[in-house]
Amino acid sequence: METLLQAVVIGVIQGLTEFLPISSSAHLILVPRVLGWNDPFINSPAFDVMLHMGTLAALLAYFGRDLWRYFVAFLAVLRDRRIGADPDRRLAVLLAVSVIPAALIGVLLEDFVDTFFRSDQGLLFVCALLVVGAVILFVAERAARHVKKMSDLRPIEALAIGLAQALALFPGISRSGITIAAGLFLGLERAAAARFAFLMGTPIIAGAGIWKLREIFGSEAGTFEPAVLAAGIIASGVAGLVAIWVLLRFLQSHSTDVFVIYRLGAAAVFASLLLLR
Repeated sequence: METLLQAVVIGVIQGLTEFLPISSSAHLILVPRVLGWNDPFINSPAFDVMLHMGTLAALLAYFGRDLWRYFVAFLAVLRDRRIGADPDRRLAVLLAVSVIPAALIGVLLEDFVDTFFRSDQGLLFVCALLVVGAVILFVAERAARHVKKMSDLRPIEALAIGLAQALALFPGISRSGITIAAGLFLGLERAAAARFAFLMGTPIIAGAGIWKLREIFGSEAGTFEPAVLAAGIIASGVAGLVAIWVLLRFLQSHSTDVFVIYRLGAAAVFASLLLLR
């Protein structure tokens, strides 16, 4: 029962922090450590990634119609070998371009990220990256012009946002945080930057979850707990859906400064607790 409760708590944390620009991977690594939760399955990288299936469900529930429309448009591009004047085809190509960097770099750095940042020496680096992400977001807000919509992006700009998303492999940076910041640097409106970040994150989250299935049913089969995993995924999905809805409305009239402040505070609290322990 205790492990089940831990899975629900971590699932809620994952759902909220995946979409709020405060780094889900940092919280999934640091929260169990400072609370002394030592269950091997709860603390496994595979469990963390499988929780993303809950947030993937939240993305599909919120953006399902848009994602299907862009998928059909992308197939049309492949069939006709042209984009034409269709805005859906254009955005579908932009999203496809943005996915490439994170997919390639993720495969290359998976083992390093999964081991180093969960080690004792890596935990303080995670805290430091929370601060780095806060600084990037703070600077992006001051440089932002808020004049572009998603459809105004050029392919090279979509690729740049994709490269930024690849940095989110490092716990503490935040997928939504770094991609929103990149969008702001390129002139996107806040809500448009967040929306593009969520749409481009969908195939990456799905791919990572499928990739990690080999660990859930393979080398980590001895610690696989179906009920615990299900509880975490459900909690993650519900919390993620709430986070998407709240953030998109919040950014229509507010800056991201509140998340900058949170990141700095969280980094200080986590670092202090780690050093005291």
